[in-house]
Amino acid sequence: MSQTVDRALSILPLLAEGPADLGQVADRLGVHKSTALRLLRTLHEHGLVYRQSDQRYRLGARLFALAQEAMENLDVREIAHPHLARLNERCGHTVHLAVYEEGEVLYIDKVESRYPVRMYSRIGKPVAITVAAVAKLLLADLPEPERRTIAERLEYPLYTARSTPNAPAFLRELTKVREQGWATDLGGHEESINCVAAPIRGADGRVVAAMSVSAPNVVVTADELLTLLPQVRRTADDISGEYSGRTPAKDTVGP
Repeated sequence: MSQTVDRALSILPLLAEGPADLGQVADRLGVHKSTALRLLRTLHEHGLVYRQSDQRYRLGARLFALAQEAMENLDVREIAHPHLARLNERCGHTVHLAVYEEGEVLYIDKVESRYPVRMYSRIGKPVAITVAAVAKLLLADLPEPERRTIAERLEYPLYTARSTPNAPAFLRELTKVREQGWATDLGGHEESINCVAAPIRGADGRVVAAMSVSAPNVVVTADELLTLLPQVRRTADDISGEYSGRTPAKDTVGP
């Protein structure tokens, strides 16, 4: 990647934190103000940043439109969403859809819980890869050498006493998940949050995405959440069948 492109792209995550003036952008990039101004003007011309009346810059509307368009073109998300919504209607808990992309596991869809206590998670945000149930499913499907390489380069923050402590433990967990075909996170990221997940597979049988149901202890216990695993797996299988073309799309409009 050219230095100019790299610098321009580095401005976007900075502005995602909030509006910034020219001096702040230049300081973050480590460049002269004239260079930062040139980059900002180019991004502004493409609608990716916007200059406010107070002379600070923020992310532009065009960037959000592009992001929305990209999300809408993720076929697995479009196919999965009605299934996720129906599962949410039945169980009431938060439902997520995630994919593995360029070394990160990202949420690409979310259906909120009907309960007052909500989970802090956002579409497009990376998950805690060493503990999240969806991450375990997505990484467990990779070839063993790739799993090992990834596990050995990851850091293992101890979010709670139940967090995965190191690479050997993570690899053992991935082997278990690969064999059983589902995954959990029972207080590994947040002590009060539990999660069960199942894989979504393409026509070749490989895992293309993972879906999960999550809930806090104050709403449902871990054991109670685990009773939903059959529903989660059936939903994942239904999405897999439609995504891979093995089964036709179900009519979501009632009689």
